[in-house]
Amino acid sequence: MHRTSLLLALLLALSSCTHSNSSDPKWFKGNLHTHSLWSDGNDFPEMICDWYRDNGYNFLAISDHNTLAEGEKWMKITELRKRGSITGLDLYLDKYQQTAQTRGNRDDSSFEVRLTNFKDYKSMTERPGKFLIIQSEEISDQFKIPAAGPKTKPTTLPIHMNATNIQEVVKPQGGNSVREVLANNFKAIIAQRDRLGVPMIPHINHPNFEYALTAEDLASVTDEHFFEIYNGHPSVNQLGDAKHIPVERMWDIANTIRMVQLHAPPLMGLGSDDTHEYHLPKPSPSRSTAGRGWIMVRAAALTPESLIASIEHGDFYASSGVILDDVRFDPATKAISIKIKPDGNATFMTQFIGTPKDIAPNGSLDLTSEKIGMTFSTLSGRNPTYTLTGRELYVRALITSSKPPMNPSLKDQKKQAWTQPVVSP
Repeated sequence: MHRTSLLLALLLALSSCTHSNSSDPKWFKGNLHTHSLWSDGNDFPEMICDWYRDNGYNFLAISDHNTLAEGEKWMKITELRKRGSITGLDLYLDKYQQTAQTRGNRDDSSFEVRLTNFKDYKSMTERPGKFLIIQSEEISDQFKIPAAGPKTKPTTLPIHMNATNIQEVVKPQGGNSVREVLANNFKAIIAQRDRLGVPMIPHINHPNFEYALTAEDLASVTDEHFFEIYNGHPSVNQLGDAKHIPVERMWDIANTIRMVQLHAPPLMGLGSDDTHEYHLPKPSPSRSTAGRGWIMVRAAALTPESLIASIEHGDFYASSGVILDDVRFDPATKAISIKIKPDGNATFMTQFIGTPKDIAPNGSLDLTSEKIGMTFSTLSGRNPTYTLTGRELYVRALITSSKPPMNPSLKDQKKQAWTQPVVSP
C-alpha cells in the first residue's frame, strides 16, 4: 500500500462501528505470538490451542523460532524433563491418547513423543466460525557489533520479527546493521506474500529485548507498519531502565520521526503473550505464561484474509486486560470516540496522546522534547472522546483500568488498552 493511501486509511480506519446485525463486523480476540515444543516452548501445540480456545480467544498463531510445524520431529523424555514439560506430557497423552504417537519405554531415556504437524493440529483444534489457527513464524535474527578493543567482547543483538499467515519458512536474512537486518527480513516476508498471493502480516517483536532496537531503528523501515507495544514476556524490558526508554516512549519517538522526517505513516501497536511456559503451579510475573497480551480485531469474518485486512486498515487495538465495546474516528466531526466495556467496579482513565505538528519549527527535531508523545487530554469514565484540532501529527489513546491483570508481567501493573494512531487532517 502506498504511503499516502495508508495515511488516508489510518484517518478512516476507526470510522466503522459495530451494530447488532450479525452480518456486520465483529470483534475477535487473538494472540499472534506464542511458542511450543517445536522451538523453545514447553507444551504441545494441541494443548496450547486448546488453552487459548477455552479461555475466550478467537484466533491464535503459534510462532516458533525459525521453523514451521512440518515434517517429523520427536521429543525425548530427557528434553521434556529439562523444559519442565512432564505435567504437560501427562495431560497431553491423556487428552490426545487416540492421536498421540510415542515410542520407547516411559521408564527410561528411550521414550519419545512425536510433535504434531500444523495441518493436523489445526484440524483437531479449530472450531469453524469460533476459533481459528493461523500459521506463523518468529524469524529470529541477530546483528553482531564487533568488539571495541582487545579487552572487550562482541555484542550480539537479537532482532526478531513475526510473520503471520506465513506459508514457507523464512530463514533469517542477516545484514550489515540493525536496520538492514530489519529491512531484509521484512522484504523476505513481503516477497513470499507477493509470490504466493497470500495475505501476510510482518511485525517487529519486543524492541527492548536485550535493548536491541532503538526508536530510530523502529522508524527506519518505513514500509513496516506494525510492532509490539506490549509483550507479556517478563524479559523484554517493557518499561526500560535508567539508560533506556520504555517501549511506549519508543512508539511516540518512532512515529514522530516517521511523520516529520521520513514522511511515512506511523507504526501501529500490537499486544502479545510471547508464551513459552505452561502448566505452572501458579502464575508468576517472572515466567513467560499465557493470557497477558492480545489484540482485538474488528473484522467481517474469522478468516486470515478478513483479520489481516482489518489489521492493515488499523481496525484493531492492543490490550492487556481492558476491553472496548467500540472505538471509532469520525472524519466529519474529527472526533475519536471510545466505549469501554464495564469490568465490575473498575474505574478507567483515558489519555489521548500524540505529538503536535509544531514539534520541529526550524526543521530540527529534538528527540528528547517533552512534546513528543505529550498528553493532549485526560478523561475518566467509560465514554471518553477527543476532537482533533488539526494541530496534532497524530493522536492515540491509552486506557488504564484501576484493576490489575489476572496474570501480570510487571510490578504494580494495571489493565490497559492501546488504540492506533489517528493522523490529524
